[in-house]
Amino acid sequence: MSRGGRHAFGALSVLAAGALVLTGCSKGGSDTGTSDKDQQNAKSQQASIKFGGAADSTGPAAAVAGAKSGGTMEVLQRDTFAHLDPAQIYVSDQMALAQLIHRGLTGYKTTSNDGHQHEIVGDLATDSGTTTDGGKTWKYTLKSGIKFDDGTPITSADVRQSVERLFAPFITQGPAYLQQWLANTSGSDYRKLLPNGPYKGQHLPNSVLETPDAKTVIFHFKTPHPDLPYTLAMAGYSVVSAKGDTQQKYDKSPVTTGPYKIQSFQSGKSMVLVRNTNWDPKTDPIRHQYVDRFNILFNQQFETSTKALLADSGPDQSGISFSNQVDAGNLSQVLRDPKMKSRTVSGYQPYVGQMNINMSKPEMKDIRIREAIAYALPITPFVRAYGGTDAMEVAGGVLSPTVSGYNASFDPFGKKKNPAGDPAKAKKLLQEAGKLNMKLTFGYINTPEGQQYSTAMAAGLSKAGFNVQRQEIPSETYYDQVSKLNNNYDIFHTAWGADWPSASTVIPPLYDGRQIANGAQNYSQINDSHVNSEIDRINRINDPVKAATEWEKLDEYMLTKVVNVVPTAYYKQTQIAGSKVGGLVYDDVIGGVDPRRLFLK
Repeated sequence: MSRGGRHAFGALSVLAAGALVLTGCSKGGSDTGTSDKDQQNAKSQQASIKFGGAADSTGPAAAVAGAKSGGTMEVLQRDTFAHLDPAQIYVSDQMALAQLIHRGLTGYKTTSNDGHQHEIVGDLATDSGTTTDGGKTWKYTLKSGIKFDDGTPITSADVRQSVERLFAPFITQGPAYLQQWLANTSGSDYRKLLPNGPYKGQHLPNSVLETPDAKTVIFHFKTPHPDLPYTLAMAGYSVVSAKGDTQQKYDKSPVTTGPYKIQSFQSGKSMVLVRNTNWDPKTDPIRHQYVDRFNILFNQQFETSTKALLADSGPDQSGISFSNQVDAGNLSQVLRDPKMKSRTVSGYQPYVGQMNINMSKPEMKDIRIREAIAYALPITPFVRAYGGTDAMEVAGGVLSPTVSGYNASFDPFGKKKNPAGDPAKAKKLLQEAGKLNMKLTFGYINTPEGQQYSTAMAAGLSKAGFNVQRQEIPSETYYDQVSKLNNNYDIFHTAWGADWPSASTVIPPLYDGRQIANGAQNYSQINDSHVNSEIDRINRINDPVKAATEWEKLDEYMLTKVVNVVPTAYYKQTQIAGSKVGGLVYDDVIGGVDPRRLFLK
């Protein structure tokens, strides 16, 4: 994960091994296009997310059809949970666990049975937040009857503690949005606002964070932040107990607020979750507590967990994985076996791959050169390298199907219809620019997948009249190299995932020209005055539905009028469960199975 968004580093080197961030690393199926079913699924996911009021935020959560209470569910996980302190949670497997044990001021409520549509509602708060000045001031009121697992009531003092401890030096792994907004700064400078957190008697002033009574929390920002309800729904901003805050030790043994608490945890071996008897479903519009107990086993590789769940015997009949996907070797078989259909879920990840065109290079100033690259670039090799269309879908724009504003029909370079590229059209553009046989340095990641796709992509670009020089970059320093301002590469591939389902966590970090710096995420070094001014304008729009429409227009402007990147693929994932597992749904926001709906048949 990176600040301000999520790298799919898995799209590059870690993908083959499976990244902590959930990314498609599978093999099998057709690799030449997009199925009708994928397109339909994509269209069903593009509904914009609204911010809900008090009525939307009232519990209990709508019952899951056929759900029963009781039983023990087995959970097979490859990676142990490195962090349990909410403030340190920023990778997908820990986020999945957080759905069961942590709660924040806001959260995502699923509003459809298929897990594709959501709204932001009040979780511990009575609504998703109220602002009367365009997003500079946000007020939250806590619900009655909310408690920690030790029975202590949750008050505004706990929310204050949860926010102030984010500034402490030992909190290093979680998101930094809220801290930066409160301090009105970027990077790690926010720590200057409260260098020791709340641990040496210092606190944020009321002009920044106000808690006038036990139930009221008011955030004050210097500039508008209309996305705050999204931000507070991140696992990293869940509430921590002021009384139970053990600082660094909290990371292994937190006081929980969700429907489950941790009975035992042996890092790298196992974890047991049991019912939190102090969780009141009447206060929770999001979660259920159907299962009595989750037995979580770590060090279960993708192939191991897939085989166990396919075999479907003993405890594995009641088995699932929150994060493990079907391994590459079994993916095609699972997706094509009719008997597995009821035990299988698939969906999109928030990640989009893109080939960056280095706008800082003098020869790239001519838009015809950039268009020639865009039309010539074959996408088929990239999709094939990572497992075909079971694992990926050819991309049209830079917004994932999981992000509000996604447009399924947008395909400026015709890649969905013709993922092999259009070298003839590209050659014509190169001829018009007088640049046939122009040298093009292609920086690629030195992994088996990188070798495979870059070789085939280079061949496609050569057909169009480019003189392609491939240059390998070691996987361990790949992002360090491509984020250097004066790097040697004309084109190179990256991937990025939204931190919440808004393009505000995609377009600003990647394409704001004022964010060009060594190590920053504006990899293509685009600095377009219209893009910059539109980022500022759209970021001030309070209505998430209206904002989504405007972000979509900006995506289209950038790819048709600027052409600084060529989208390659949307990432997908497939997961399976044992035959006794009910409530199986792939949730787009979680990026995997929704653990909050699960029950045992």
